[in-house]
Amino acid sequence: MTELLKQLSIETGLVESTVRQIIANAPERYKTYHISKKNGGTRKIAQPAREVKLLQRALTALLLSKLPVHPAATAYVKGRNIRDNAELHCHSGPILKMDFKDFFPSITARDWAAYCTRTNCLADPEDIRLTSLLLFHRPAGGRVLRLAIGAPSSPIVSNLIMFPFDQMISEAVAVDHVIYSRYADDLTFSGPRTGHLTVVAKAVKNALKEIQYPSLKLNPEKTTYATMKYHRQVTGLTLANDGRVTIGRDRKRALRAQLDHYYKGILPLKEIPRLAGNLAFVRSAEPSFFFKLVERHGYQKIHDILRQSNRKNKKLPSGRNESPI
Repeated sequence: MTELLKQLSIETGLVESTVRQIIANAPERYKTYHISKKNGGTRKIAQPAREVKLLQRALTALLLSKLPVHPAATAYVKGRNIRDNAELHCHSGPILKMDFKDFFPSITARDWAAYCTRTNCLADPEDIRLTSLLLFHRPAGGRVLRLAIGAPSSPIVSNLIMFPFDQMISEAVAVDHVIYSRYADDLTFSGPRTGHLTVVAKAVKNALKEIQYPSLKLNPEKTTYATMKYHRQVTGLTLANDGRVTIGRDRKRALRAQLDHYYKGILPLKEIPRLAGNLAFVRSAEPSFFFKLVERHGYQKIHDILRQSNRKNKKLPSGRNESPI
């Protein structure tokens, strides 16, 4: 019995034989379904069984949360959110955005094993094998173990494995005074002028070629440029030319209308959880606007709506942090 199994047993209160038994077929203990994307299409969610989640959370507490994440990675990092990601670029000029295709599923158990070997975070080959089974999902009809959207451990695993990529890109573009950040599969670059961003495409191409893991591909349809003459958006937030980060005028207008309908009693019941989610999003993304709403409507009224957001969020799977508005 490995030391890691003993630690997982202590952390969860399960006997070691049960821990090993759960891990043995953990890649198959997933429920899959699809949810709609905001901009069309669907996203496949693979949610692990309760006992697998328990062990994944235990492994996160014992090991994963103690391993280094590159500063350029802003998603799924405790104490950081989409506003922190946007603020990195709020005082720059033009921005370039890129996107990885099938980000989570492209990260495999083989990548995790390579990461463990390189960093020596797990020295025992048996521990590497067991954690690979615990952290990765085997899709129906497939043989390769892949990172699942829906597992509580997947976000931090992706950040850990992406450390070499984030480091290489940060160093390569900093020479030309370009700022780089990555929010899950969204890559954002900003610089003083458009000319500074000409080095980015080559730097990303070189990094994808040189880094042995993971094997990722860009989605060329989502590569976009934006200058200060147009709306610059980063992870759904607008960068104002005066350096502010805002949810945008249209979203504010829509939220005010939702609140107005709510207090007049004409907002459909099914829309109330969405209103609650919008308020929770604004509280995180643009606190100054949130407090203006609190001043106008009163703390208790806003708090009562937010409580419904908390109940709703308990049912949501782990994955991308998208704006609800």
